[in-house]
Amino acid sequence: MSSEIATAVPPEQRTDTAVQIDGVRKSFSGTVALEPVWLKIRRGEFLTLLGPSGCGKTTLLNLIAGFLDADKGELFIDRSLVTQVPPHKREIGIVFQNYALFPHMSVAQNVAYGLRTRRVSKAETEARVRETLALVKLEDFADRRPRQLSGGQQQRVALARALVIRPRVLLLDEPFSALDRNLRTAMQVELKEIQSCLGLTTVFVTHDQSEALSMSDRIAVMSRGRIRQIGSPGEIYDRPQNRFVSTFVGDANLFDATLLETSGDAASIDVAGTRVWLRTYQDEMPEPGAVTLFVRPEKCRLTRAGQAGTLPATVALSVYQGSHAELHLDCSAARDGRVMLRVPASEALPVGTAVGIALPDAGAALYAMEGETE
Repeated sequence: MSSEIATAVPPEQRTDTAVQIDGVRKSFSGTVALEPVWLKIRRGEFLTLLGPSGCGKTTLLNLIAGFLDADKGELFIDRSLVTQVPPHKREIGIVFQNYALFPHMSVAQNVAYGLRTRRVSKAETEARVRETLALVKLEDFADRRPRQLSGGQQQRVALARALVIRPRVLLLDEPFSALDRNLRTAMQVELKEIQSCLGLTTVFVTHDQSEALSMSDRIAVMSRGRIRQIGSPGEIYDRPQNRFVSTFVGDANLFDATLLETSGDAASIDVAGTRVWLRTYQDEMPEPGAVTLFVRPEKCRLTRAGQAGTLPATVALSVYQGSHAELHLDCSAARDGRVMLRVPASEALPVGTAVGIALPDAGAALYAMEGETE
């Protein structure tokens, strides 16, 4: 597959578009599954569609694949209009959640299936199957049946079958959900290495935020049939643009607050009688009044009880996590009465300890109370 390897240009620096989605919408029996979506996927990038069950991510993937017809809008692959093109003519590789291997065929026959349907010569088929099996480290398993393989090996076969046709786009629908944690992590690394090596445009569907953060060049966070935010993993985690993204991706501490005044990106807020100035990353802040303050756990700092400018709290639970401990604190200023902080494992405190919570000088966000909460 050396002819398919892309030049070593980081995906975020590529300007050419591999997949373009213009206003694509889909509903089922009158229920909207996908609001009109506009999205450009760069050539060679690993884009993840992330969201809870029923958010529309698999619907969008199936529209790209051609398994569903859009109610409206247009879809382009490599600048060619494919809205009405059937799936087998879109030259897309697909890996399903359940592998979908043929049990009566050998590994080599499963991988060769797409080439045979495309009437590729026997000699070229054999060469490409060998090459692809080597790529997924299964060259010694060509004659085995799927039932003789582990779950991870079956997943590699499914990936090889998708790659052997040299697709223009690779689609993956929660391919690791059936694997145990350690195997899942190993397969994530292998897939990312293969994708980067081939420079293959990839669209990955998952509801697992850690999976999305670790593998993606960009993430499109979806909710209720809409893309709520799209950006790099760092942008999604460090600069969520709405309450849904901030609470769905990563851990979030939310406080009821009153916005008193603003100056540029700085805001004066009152949190349960404690007044602080902090800088937000937002381009626009809400109007003065009741707001929700969003802060990542790692941005907050634990202090001694009663320290000026801090929020009073009490340790309710300490959860050991190896290199660190998660302290769950009762705090009346928090939206649900609880705040979570991470500290070195050696600094974990016993339940019942009174402490203070120091809010950060920067890196927080303020959301209007009437904002969306889903």
